Amino acid sequence: MARSSALHEQFTETDRRRLARALETTRDARVYRRLAAVLAVAEGQALRDVAQQARSARSSVHQWVERYLADRDPAALVDAPRPGRPRRRALTTRQLLRLLTRDPRSLGYQTTTWTAALLAAYCAAHYHCRLHPRTMRRRLHEAGYRWKRPRYRFVHRAANLPQKKGLSGVS
Repeated sequence: MARSSALHEQFTETDRRRLARALETTRDARVYRRLAAVLAVAEGQALRDVAQQARSARSSVHQWVERYLADRDPAALVDAPRPGRPRRRALTTRQLLRLLTRDPRSLGYQTTTWTAALLAAYCAAHYHCRLHPRTMRRRLHEAGYRWKRPRYRFVHRAANLPQKKGLSGVS
């Protein structure tokens, strides 16, 4: 592993400007942290101090510096696509929003509001896609929906309500 002073000497003034410009324009927090660490090393800070500031291992900071110096491009510090299970899209957002406009009672349920668990059960039965209620909540949140407790109101006020409240016949 190269010493911090040797790493510092490998950076040019152009590198420092390029890193500072990339630091101003990036929106990703992980990339920002890497750029800030590499810029700190380029400005002469010790590798262990930079690693402590970035709350990362010294070897990680050293790898970020090496990745930048290989191409001298800040884009080298961007995350590569990660392997993993792809999102299940058997239920489209359009179908979900269309389903939310329907009353659960019209579909045979004995409730007036949708819940994430009820939506997940309905989608499993009718769209053949099994979604966990937590995933359903996340999908609803992405679509701009927020969960609120329903407020119940009487549609018609009772004619004799003032009498029940102890008032005279005044409305």
